[in-house]
Formats: sequence, structure tokens, C-alpha cells
Amino acid sequence: MPKIKVGVLRGGPSAEYEISLLTGENVLNHLPKNKYEVHDILWTKDNVLHQNGFPKPIWKIVRDMDVIFNALHGEYGEDGRVQQILEAHLIPYTGSGIVASAAAMKKHLARGILTARLASLSPRSRVGAGAPEEREKFGLKVPRGVLVSKNDNLRQKAQEIALKLPPWWVIKPASRGSSVGVTIAKTPEAIVSGLEKAFEYDNKAIAEEYISGREATCGVLENLRGQAYYPLPVIEICPPDGKFFDYEVKYNGETREICPGRFDAQTSKKLQAAAVLAQLTEQTNFSLAAEAIGLSFPKLLDHLVTQARRS
Repeated sequence: MPKIKVGVLRGGPSAEYEISLLTGENVLNHLPKNKYEVHDILWTKDNVLHQNGFPKPIWKIVRDMDVIFNALHGEYGEDGRVQQILEAHLIPYTGSGIVASAAAMKKHLARGILTARLASLSPRSRVGAGAPEEREKFGLKVPRGVLVSKNDNLRQKAQEIALKLPPWWVIKPASRGSSVGVTIAKTPEAIVSGLEKAFEYDNKAIAEEYISGREATCGVLENLRGQAYYPLPVIEICPPDGKFFDYEVKYNGETREICPGRFDAQTSKKLQAAAVLAQLTEQTNFSLAAEAIGLSFPKLLDHLVTQARRS
């Protein structure tokens, strides 16, 4: 039986180029070679695609592949744009589709979708605009926020944010991943500098109320073990003391990721339920959670490729 040809797409013109290279390298090394013929598809910073080290146009690459494993991070890779390219060439790919990818990457859209999804689940929340007891019931909690555009008067916006939201404030680009450009502002003056930093990466920014507490993440796999949406074990994220989970500590090895997280059973179930309800896109630390349920990294990759070919 011929092997399935998988092109592992990595790199790309985003702020997360180096992280994508590492993700792609992991996939290249761990896809089961007895089942797959694996090809390295490198998208360089100067916008040239290479297949196994040789420049090649996208239409020739996809013509030779059975499926693309999307290992791109950030803009282009996770915001629906590369998904549009791949769908135009009728090639299956891993991960979420165009709409879900775009909505997940654009945080102001994701906030609106999650709020609307909550309202559709509860008649009371439609009347009460998402009362706290309803948000608790369904597990979807969206912090209050303000959307800011790059051409806005930043000082006026900072005053608006400080009046509408209690301190502290989380300032972030509206359409970036991996905590790129995120600031925690502790004074109204710091809101302005936080917005300026966010606008180095995007034309829109979001200011949200800071929520103090433990951090967790929960991935969801489709069509696993008889469930259409299978929530993986909750991962507890423990950054170094005095730091938040920003781009640096995400990838420099200082953060501990504990799986299963040290939450009681009720809290874990709520987090898993929220993850299923809020499902928009893949999580980057699937492998740790998958291992906790006995799904090795090669088997996880095999499952993702299989799902891509079925869709």
C-alpha cells in the first residue's frame, strides 16, 4: 500500500516564524514513517516556498501531496489566510477551517462569538446581557474589554479604559498569538504605552480587565474515542514567580505545565465543558494533554492527519 504524502508547512511571514520552525521540526520527526511519506515545506521570511530544500510554487507542492500538516503560527498560518490558499487548491489540511481560524485569531471577533454563543444557550442571559450566574453555569467567562484602533486618540482611549474597567488592565494586539505584544498596565499612564506596543504588531488592540488567578488551558480533539468533541485533560500553566505567561516565558523553558492540572474534579469538568463550547481552533500544547490520556505524540499526529483527510 503506498504511503500517504504529507507536506509539513512551517515558517511563514509572521512574528512567530522561529516557533513555527520548531513545531514543524517536531512534526517532521514524529509522523509515523511506516505510514507517511513526509515532506518539509518551508515558507521563508522572504515569502518563498521550498519543498525539501528546493524552491517550488504552491500549486506544484500541493499537486504532489495528499494532505498538508499546517505547522504555521500566528498571522497567515492561524488567521484563515493560508487556509484560503489551501482550500483554493483543493488540498486537505490539519486544523480549523477559514472562518474558525479567522475568528479565533481576531480576538474582538472571538469575544463577540463567545458572548453570542453564551446568549444562545441561556434565555436569561439574553435579557440580562450575560449575568454572572449564567456565565458561571455555562463556564464561558469573557472579561470586559474595549477595542482601540491605531488612529484613535490614545490618551482619550486610555481615560475611557480606566473609567470603564477596574485596574489592572491587559493590553494586547487584536490579531496576534503567543502573547506577542501583550502588556499588563498597572497605571492609567501605562495603558498608553501598552497600546503603543500593541500597535507595533497590529492596527487594532484590545484592553481587558485583568483577571487574577491560576491559568489553565484545555484542548479539544474531534472524533476521538466515540466522541465528536473530546476534551483533553486540563493543563495548569505556572509561569515563574512575578511573571505572566508572555511570549518569552512561553518558550524559554521557565514555565511549568502540569497535566493533569491541580484542580478539583468539579473545576476540571467546568474547564473542559467551556473548552468544548468555545471550540474555535487547535491548542499548541495538545501533545502534553494527549500523552496524559495515553495518546503518544506520533499517534496524535496520525489522528490529526486522518481527520484532515476525512473532512
